[in-house]
Amino acid sequence: MKKQLHYILMLGFFLFSGEILAQATFRGKIIDDQNLSLPGANIILEGTSKGSVSNQLGDFFIQGIPAGNYTVTVTYLGYISLTKEISLQDGQTLDMRFQMMPGTLEGGEVIVFGDRLKGQARALNQQKTNSNITNIVAADQIGRFPDANIGDAIKRVPGITMQNDQGEARNIIIRGMAPELNSVMINGERVPSAEGDNRRIQMDLIPSDMIQTIEVNKSVLPDMDADAIGGAVNLVTRKAPNGLRVSGTAATGVNLLTNKPIWTGGLIIGDRIANDKLGVIFSGSYNNHTFGSDNYEAQWAETDDANNPVVVNNFDLRKYNVQRVRRSASLALDYDFNKNHSIILNTMYNWRDDWENRYRFRVDRTDRPFESGEFTQIEDNLFQMRGRTAIQTKGGIDNDRVKNARLEDQRVINTTLSGSHIFNKLKMTWNGTYAKASEDRPNERYITHRSNADVILDIRDPFKVLTTLVNQDDELGLGLNEIYESNNTTFEEDLNGRVDFTLPYAANKGILKFGGRVRSKYKERTDSYDVYDPIVDLGPGGNNLGSLPYSFQNDRVFLNGPQYVPGRFVDKEFLGGLDLKNESLFDYEDAVSEYITGNYQASETITAGYVMTDYQFNSKLSAIFGLRLENTNLEYRGYEFDEDEETYNQSATVSDNYSNFMPGAHFKYDINENRIVRFAWANTIARPNYFDLVPFAIFSPENQSLQRGNPNLVATTSMNFDLMFENYYESVGVFTAGGFYKDVDNFIYQNTQLNVVDPQFGQLIELTRPENGGTASVYGFETSIQRQFDFLPGIWKGLGIFANYTFTDSRTTGIEGRENDDLKLPGTARNMFNASLSFETEKLVLRVSVNHASGYIDEVGGSNFEDLYYDRQTFLDVNASYAFTKNWRIFAEANNLTNQPLRYYQGIRERTAQEEYYNARINFGVKFDLFD
Repeated sequence: MKKQLHYILMLGFFLFSGEILAQATFRGKIIDDQNLSLPGANIILEGTSKGSVSNQLGDFFIQGIPAGNYTVTVTYLGYISLTKEISLQDGQTLDMRFQMMPGTLEGGEVIVFGDRLKGQARALNQQKTNSNITNIVAADQIGRFPDANIGDAIKRVPGITMQNDQGEARNIIIRGMAPELNSVMINGERVPSAEGDNRRIQMDLIPSDMIQTIEVNKSVLPDMDADAIGGAVNLVTRKAPNGLRVSGTAATGVNLLTNKPIWTGGLIIGDRIANDKLGVIFSGSYNNHTFGSDNYEAQWAETDDANNPVVVNNFDLRKYNVQRVRRSASLALDYDFNKNHSIILNTMYNWRDDWENRYRFRVDRTDRPFESGEFTQIEDNLFQMRGRTAIQTKGGIDNDRVKNARLEDQRVINTTLSGSHIFNKLKMTWNGTYAKASEDRPNERYITHRSNADVILDIRDPFKVLTTLVNQDDELGLGLNEIYESNNTTFEEDLNGRVDFTLPYAANKGILKFGGRVRSKYKERTDSYDVYDPIVDLGPGGNNLGSLPYSFQNDRVFLNGPQYVPGRFVDKEFLGGLDLKNESLFDYEDAVSEYITGNYQASETITAGYVMTDYQFNSKLSAIFGLRLENTNLEYRGYEFDEDEETYNQSATVSDNYSNFMPGAHFKYDINENRIVRFAWANTIARPNYFDLVPFAIFSPENQSLQRGNPNLVATTSMNFDLMFENYYESVGVFTAGGFYKDVDNFIYQNTQLNVVDPQFGQLIELTRPENGGTASVYGFETSIQRQFDFLPGIWKGLGIFANYTFTDSRTTGIEGRENDDLKLPGTARNMFNASLSFETEKLVLRVSVNHASGYIDEVGGSNFEDLYYDRQTFLDVNASYAFTKNWRIFAEANNLTNQPLRYYQGIRERTAQEEYYNARINFGVKFDLFD
């Protein structure tokens, strides 16, 4: 493998080594009227095939230019073009700055669009000049929508839907590809995952106001990491301005579920110092939000009762109270040693704390009375029977950090040092990255009371199923079942490096690029689970629920419906204050069987090399051809538990090594200056989750559920085809339309079977295990439009539209036991739609936005009856702002005005599996932007 990478790099380095001659280099910076850098500008030397595109700092480089006089033209969508004359000598590096003014020419008249479209102009210019199919969203555009985290902002991009958690967008799905099949980067480097058992990146960890640009790559180039079957999201942090700039946000609001305040603050300070050689920018963000959710969950089962063939066998009613504090900071430094050599340091730190209390009422095993006939039918689909009833409080230890709640402490840091060096015609870039993600859940506590009781099972409306006690006061007599405390720690540590070379050839008609990279990753999960049995009674009347300090959790009417009433639960303060380590009060058991098989260590090293050429055939047609080789070396160790001996041992180290060759071709045809057709053929990969490969078995006696690993999983691969038409408007807008097709092999899915018998653990309600499927075909089309209605008369020029639609469908083969079923690939949402209608004047901005995604299969069961679906969702948001000076603006925004719940269903849409409501939230505040 190392020899293969060596040959690729040496081929690229020596193939055109004779081209490195002492010719001239032309470099510079493109800025706007506010001294801000303009990325994506097109710089052309008229009469030649030479040109460049400005990067995120507004910098451009054109190498290998023969001596002579040239005319330089700089174009930028939404700005007036610039033309200048230059003279170059052999061996010279000429450095120039171009300042562009916003506006367009209409009938010889300059029409200036003002500040409100500058962010959109930056985004569209980058999208237009990129070599591959992308969607770009700039910071100014992000700020136009009421999105607190970066996940909520990304869901407005064509082809993207998000899975929500606690009312915020968390897991990203691109073109029907599950979160594990997509990649997320910060400044081009992968973000490690704090998740214990998968590779998902929690998008709600990163505040939206910390990001300057969102780049969604729908087709990956050979110089990009190939593990992006759906696409690759690159979050670009802010770069240093060209002069002093201070901006910030201060806001407050209210969550309408909890009626608790929301506090938000942000600050950005940047400048260039040391004779403009050193650029510095610091960004900070803070958000404190107290919210909650109203939730019920149900599991459906088939019975042998011909009159009642389908019933609910497990019902949960859950109330969540959560305080989320999100803090983020980033620092960027860039230093120019001279015209040809520079370095950049980027670091970003995200820290989110969730303090959560959950109150859960559960009734399970309600299918058994239908097998034995021990139930009373009150009316159709309304029954009385005995059911196992449990009431549980989730919290944490009573100290200043955990605060009687389940604390989830997640942190991610990414630090990258990079450099750019020009040696005549040869350009070299490099970077090294250290990144770490961690999740710590210390002193998490649960207390459960459980007994059999008389219950009412109501499935008359399968959309709104309900199980309640016949006598609500029966909950007071429930006996103590278990008190336990767990400590859970997961971390992933990455050390990455890469080097890239670019070299013009064929009289600058082509650019050869080649390079290599190493990604080294280590992940570890360490959990513990301690059970405590009281030696003496905890209350004056014993340990039953009625003898302990409890509280009614009925302070709010459940949004699911007034019939859902949580009832009584042990106080979180009582649970947190228990002196569990006092041996005179509690017997202690290290419940190894509950956690040990979930612990593991995994290391992964990916070594890659590539070579690609970007060739300009003529003034209209260009193409990129390339080959990427990636080698994966994986080692992992888990733990085995002997049920008979009640002992455990660390398993032997299991390793795997494989290589993937991935060719690609990308074509770009410029019909005219503003109309482009693109075609892409790319090959990509998705590696299995580390934990899925560990031969673990996690058994929950309480839930009668079992999760197993699968060490025989292989990586998923995909061949991808894309065709896209883009039409850009000088008045800062775009229309796009295109299609895509993905041929996926060995996709991985979660196979869930209900009511099965396991040879080791016996009768189960649920068994879940990852499996490789056969093949999948994913196909669809997407279209979008961004346009100001500047062609309308008078005040109506202020109207604008931002809309996109994506259709996705899929077919699968090779799902065990389901070969004859027409199954979609999990995550494939058939319809995704975004629309935003805005009205803007020089000072006022009004916007209403809709986001919709249709339902899709999320987990594949053993039959159609057991399949789990994520239901359709529609969000309505509104926001407004008013600039009372050039530098100060007030704003107001409201999210989720449709009160859209998170909903899953089992088999058919009428059988609700989960329904969770969050209500709306409202924010208002002030933004300022001060600059030289």
